[in-house]
Amino acid sequence: MSMNQQVCFNRTIPIRHEVDIFIAGGGPAGVAAAVCAARSGCSVFLAEGQSCLGGMGTSGLVPAFMQFSDGINFLAAGIGEEILNKLRNAGGDGPDNMFSIRAEVFKRLYDDLLVEAGVEFTFMTQLIGVEMDGDRASLAILSAKSGIFAVKAKMFIDCTGDGDLTVLAGGVFKKGDNEGNMMPGTLCSLWSGVNWDKIKKQDDSIALEKAFKEKVFTNEDRHLPGMWRVGEKVGGGNIGHAYGVDGTDEVSLTKAFIEERKRMLEYENYYKNYLNGFQDMELVSTGALMGIRESRRITGDYLLNLEDFKTQAIFEDEIGRYCYPIDIHASKPDIASFKKFEEEYKNDFRYKKGESYGIPYRSLVPKGLSNVLVAGRCISSDRYIQGSIRVMPGCYITGQAVGIAASIAVKENCNTREINISKLQEKLIEVGAYLPNYIKGNKRY
Repeated sequence: MSMNQQVCFNRTIPIRHEVDIFIAGGGPAGVAAAVCAARSGCSVFLAEGQSCLGGMGTSGLVPAFMQFSDGINFLAAGIGEEILNKLRNAGGDGPDNMFSIRAEVFKRLYDDLLVEAGVEFTFMTQLIGVEMDGDRASLAILSAKSGIFAVKAKMFIDCTGDGDLTVLAGGVFKKGDNEGNMMPGTLCSLWSGVNWDKIKKQDDSIALEKAFKEKVFTNEDRHLPGMWRVGEKVGGGNIGHAYGVDGTDEVSLTKAFIEERKRMLEYENYYKNYLNGFQDMELVSTGALMGIRESRRITGDYLLNLEDFKTQAIFEDEIGRYCYPIDIHASKPDIASFKKFEEEYKNDFRYKKGESYGIPYRSLVPKGLSNVLVAGRCISSDRYIQGSIRVMPGCYITGQAVGIAASIAVKENCNTREINISKLQEKLIEVGAYLPNYIKGNKRY
């Protein structure tokens, strides 16, 4: 059969939900948006494609958070701080009380947050289309085990990480560098039998080079984030890279999952035979999600960029600030690419204590759309800022902002560009957001 053949697929489907706000994606950005919108008095329906909320921190088995703070100020304040505190109180941050994550505890915490906030949501529910009325989204088309159905809403929030909702609505995006290269993904993993008492500090690069010479690995990948302690004898692995994976292409993802599951055997060999404390380790599981660091970047009313990072930019329509270094994993496993990454991550694009960059509301507003907002990894930014904002605390900051912004738009019956920015900032401060540069009385930009 020719791949060019097409078929017209028509169905009459039910509108199962009619709400104020529809949210696609229940990762950290989606959870933050949903809780903040519901607490603001709006009806919310959230569609999550996986079997739990949390995205990479749960389904993806990412073993740890990146920083919430700039070393002085708690930047992911508000919903981010609430989630972190609840996770710690539930014993979900691991034995060392660091930023590690116990995924099962995290799943229950997210469930409770949405249920208590009164958010309607379903798992195993995929967004497959968006119906438009001019520049306004009118219906989200969803597919689940029970069939295809629609959700009617006044405001739509894209928290898919890949910008799926925005693209289906006709939004513009960019992807990768000038040659189309994207950061590699990682299939995170969970390991038992780790003897943390025997693990000694050592220069892992020496062990890696020895393993390369002895042909342990298919790829000579020198970038090894490593293993986090997530239980008494349990380690969460952020190990290995899936080079060339495209998180917006199911064929590419399928190939990456197959290859990376096999590659776990190489890392098991390495940890058992080249490092201390891992001799009895056993692979428990790999993630249900591929750890995608980079895919689409939605083009919004403002493109947050490298110069903003360098100047620690302040914006009149600032909705938060963040500080994670620009962390662009090399797209190829060669020495030159790795050394370039090291120089950028460790020296060129890293802040000192107390330093951060602002995030403008305009970077959450997709061009050409009047009732769609975007949060999380795929906000309007260049490739450098995506390398910083993509981590979970950054997603809490932008998710919180769009949840409150959407609730204001619903209540005032206005579009995303008519929101009074001072009112948005005041509401954010009320829920605990960190906005040190807010000056009461700012006019709409």
